[in-house]
Amino acid sequence: MELSQKIAVVTGVSSGLGAALSCALIAKGTKVYGLARTVDKLNALQKKLGNKFIPVVMDITDQKAIALWVETTFSKQHAPDILINNAGVGYFSKIDELPLEKWLAMINTNLNGVFYMSSNLVPLMKLNNASCHIINIGSILGKTTRPDSAAYSATKYGIQGFSEALAKELRKYNIKVTCVNPGSIETHFFEDSGIRAHHNMLQPNDIASFIIHIIETPCNMLIDEITLRPLQPIMNKEEQKEPSSPVCYANSSEVRKEFRDEDQFKVKLVSTQIKKKDKPN
Repeated sequence: MELSQKIAVVTGVSSGLGAALSCALIAKGTKVYGLARTVDKLNALQKKLGNKFIPVVMDITDQKAIALWVETTFSKQHAPDILINNAGVGYFSKIDELPLEKWLAMINTNLNGVFYMSSNLVPLMKLNNASCHIINIGSILGKTTRPDSAAYSATKYGIQGFSEALAKELRKYNIKVTCVNPGSIETHFFEDSGIRAHHNMLQPNDIASFIIHIIETPCNMLIDEITLRPLQPIMNKEEQKEPSSPVCYANSSEVRKEFRDEDQFKVKLVSTQIKKKDKPN
């Protein structure tokens, strides 16, 4: 897709990946309707990006508000070419300690919000003569799991299935659907689960650039799902002390010390043998 003069709707733009996506799209000449709940952050982003960025104060869990906004903003002559369902929330704890309101917040934002946005914008996309594209931001935790992530993983596995089925449903209308599953991104998203952001994590601007490449693929090519991981994740102290599998065991500090001690013993043994050999009778 040629992005110049296109119209995009991006949710969760107040920071992180959503803000980076807005910047990347506008740099390509796309008009971006950016949705978020925080007025100050939206205004700050508009000040940075200019008139191509249209701030929209919106809670994507409010189905009626979304339907009204779509009805009053778009038409057959002015329809979105791109929808990026980026907004999401994550709370991480043991399942018997997770408050009901946090479970509902994840279901309502990560699943219902994606449904509300997609179901209201797809009818307009079907009327578009050109190719359209829906990007759903999933997660590596929609491909695998970790402790204390049962609720969050449930929503992201749901996004994976939703995206796969929707791609098959809409391809005949020339509408692409891609689910992007990033690993840890250098934001504050996972801080409440004890994971601190660091520079080895994926960078929002890099992911945004990659998503731009996906959208710019030829109209007859569909990338329906892709997973991104940090190349060199930093291991925390617990992982170093208690390796997760026998394959990783050789990387543990205890084993490395054992190997070093054994090597030093071998060096001393060989050195002693050489000295004895060279010693005159």
